[in-house]
Amino acid sequence: MPEPESAHGRHGSAPRRLKPAPLLFEPAAAASDEAHFFDLESIEDPRELLSRSTELALAFRAATDRAMEFQAMAAAQLADPRRFDRLTPAVIAERAEWTEDYAKKMVEFGRELMRGGEVPD
Repeated sequence: MPEPESAHGRHGSAPRRLKPAPLLFEPAAAASDEAHFFDLESIEDPRELLSRSTELALAFRAATDRAMEFQAMAAAQLADPRRFDRLTPAVIAERAEWTEDYAKKMVEFGRELMRGGEVPD
């Protein structure tokens, strides 16, 4: 699994603020047909296809980064020693289908996010 990192920049660089394409839901008929993907198959102009598919790729990356930040914050909350029902990294790892080492890193990453501090690389 990749190391946890924030969508707010890598290796100390300034935050990248991309405006990703909106991730619109797929109609039920298109979702059941693997040949259809966000209507990309209907775009005939290769320039437009490259542009739209790039927008989607950036949107998915941004969504992945943001979702991972929420995973990390949830893991940190579940592992909080002040909770009477706190979970161990092993239990968090099992629930999230991570390794225990990765769960420990995600707990620390989540703690950093919740403190509002800089996220370590």
